[in-house]
Amino acid sequence: MDELINQVTQKTGISQDQARGAVQTVVGYLKGKLPPPVAGQLDNILGAQGGGQSSGGMIDQAKGMLGGLGGGQPNQP
Repeated sequence: MDELINQVTQKTGISQDQARGAVQTVVGYLKGKLPPPVAGQLDNILGAQGGGQSSGGMIDQAKGMLGGLGGGQPNQP
């Protein structure tokens, strides 16, 4: 999640603390709206940093899982 917080900080110019709060708010919101198995995968994606998966890979994985939220079809692995 630190990488995401850093990206938010860099792109918006807000402080690390503000970015952390924003990211935690969004993640909490998503977890509350997603089915429990998918919400658990969100934790896995955000916790994967340092596990060898690039941020681009994490973003692609998240897009695949969350693709159906906007009315589209989720991507199939």
